[in-house]
Amino acid sequence: MPTPNALRSVNAPSAAGGVIPVAATRGSRSTTPPKTFDDLYDDHVDLVWRALRRFGVSEPGLEDAVQEVFIVAFKKLDTFEGKSALSTWLYGIAAYVARNVRRSQRRRPETPTEDAGLHLTSASDSPEDEVGAAEALRVLHALLDELDDDKREVFVLAELEGLTAPEISTSLGVNVNTIYARLRAARAAFEQAVVRRRAKDARQLQKGGLPCR
Repeated sequence: MPTPNALRSVNAPSAAGGVIPVAATRGSRSTTPPKTFDDLYDDHVDLVWRALRRFGVSEPGLEDAVQEVFIVAFKKLDTFEGKSALSTWLYGIAAYVARNVRRSQRRRPETPTEDAGLHLTSASDSPEDEVGAAEALRVLHALLDELDDDKREVFVLAELEGLTAPEISTSLGVNVNTIYARLRAARAAFEQAVVRRRAKDARQLQKGGLPCR
């Protein structure tokens, strides 16, 4: 299964007070649907893989979730009217699949795993850079886990995937004013999560331990 390629960096607040470099790629702006399943998959697998992980699908279920998104998308491809980018449409399907997977995960808690399959650094990066990027990813996912589904979806799509509020409205099928309200609430909740993590890390350091992972 292919893994996401880091094509640009998006900065998110870090628990240490700096920024978290996060791999992100703005989806293709094409409004023309591909003719085959393989074309659809090859053109958008990086986007879907990354979005599902950010929506909260853990590593053990990620590959199956990616496959489900593309199966659903290909079956519904004849309903895509080209009024938005194909990637915007796929984000909506990914959000729907992620919600179902997360509900299943809550019923059957799994042992947390490292995001070993997500290679966020380029071939020129040092081992130290790779460790730092992996740690930043773990911190980001921990912070996102503190948001409920509604807030998490709009935060990921706006702050990490770079969609506008109208695009998110189209993707999720939610009124744009509701998207704006959710985004304001999501940003506030994320900042609160950052503050809590900073405080927790500070207490850990005072006790002579390492910051929370």
